[in-house]
Amino acid sequence: MSLQDKYREVLNLGEELGVKDGYVKEEDGFLKIGGTTKTQYEKNILWDKIKEIGGEKPADLKADIRVEDKENYHVHTVKSGDTLSGISKKYYGKAGNYMHIFNANRDQLDNPDLIKPGQALKIPFPKA
Repeated sequence: MSLQDKYREVLNLGEELGVKDGYVKEEDGFLKIGGTTKTQYEKNILWDKIKEIGGEKPADLKADIRVEDKENYHVHTVKSGDTLSGISKKYYGKAGNYMHIFNANRDQLDNPDLIKPGQALKIPFPKA
């Protein structure tokens, strides 16, 4: 099996995420991949998939993944049925951090219970 086949799910995920300037090279026993994700959240998703396939420190892969938007952890477009607590759970693993998102979006939100489909909400970096 080639390294590209081994890491096919990572390559497909990169395409789904729309990684810019992406490249894939197999040389010297390594798969070399790189490109630019929109946000740190997307970079983290790619690394999680890399580690799922190759382990915590893959010995057969070298990755150079950069991030375009360094101001926000992610930008979430609200869909019907979304709540701030649900969005918080998705990005932070805890529903209770919804006020962190609300406070970052006070320019467009007056009430944490009133979000509308189509709104682009800034998701701040998780607090340490």
